[in-house]
Amino acid sequence: MNESDFVKEEQTGLGSIRISDEVVKIIAGLAATEIKGVAGMSGGLVGGIAEMLGRKNLSKGIKVEVGEKEAAVDVFVIIEYGIRIPDVAAQIQESVKSAIERMTGLEVVEVNVNVQGVAFTSEGREEEHKVR
Repeated sequence: MNESDFVKEEQTGLGSIRISDEVVKIIAGLAATEIKGVAGMSGGLVGGIAEMLGRKNLSKGIKVEVGEKEAAVDVFVIIEYGIRIPDVAAQIQESVKSAIERMTGLEVVEVNVNVQGVAFTSEGREEEHKVR
């Protein structure tokens, strides 16, 4: 890793502490997927369908911009059908902000939630996540 891969670096009496931007993304992804109503993270749109990421790729559904002490986060999610989106989005914002601040010491100034698809089940199987 080179110096640009780290979003936060702090010097202590014993040495330095460096936090990778990938770590901040994973924290945000885990915090978002813990919210009831979130079907998964979205890796973008492929052929008009939102790509749902597995747990190994959580960080791909997150974009972070970090300064020395502050962070802004964009979260891309797929929501379960029938869930009230504004309520789930507000819970995602609070969860992501709290987790990042608690674990990294960065102040999160904004968490933007981007709903890219809706997951629904029909007869026990998951259907496509269409976005128009």
